[in-house]
Amino acid sequence: MIELLFVACMSGDPQSCRDRSMIFTNDIGLMGCMMGAQAQLAKWVQTHPGQSISGWKCRIAGAEGRAA
Repeated sequence: MIELLFVACMSGDPQSCRDRSMIFTNDIGLMGCMMGAQAQLAKWVQTHPGQSISGWKCRIAGAEGRAA
């Protein structure tokens, strides 16, 4: 599975951030994740008012590391 890992921060408190993720099936692949990530993150932000994205990356689900 492919994971879109991202960092979401409160707009009023940019120091208050959390790692979040979305999981995709293997048929999307890493390149598909990279190409579709911005659209998926824009949808996420629309449904989570008061939050913004400060960084993101696509990876194999379960891999170690932060989105930065």
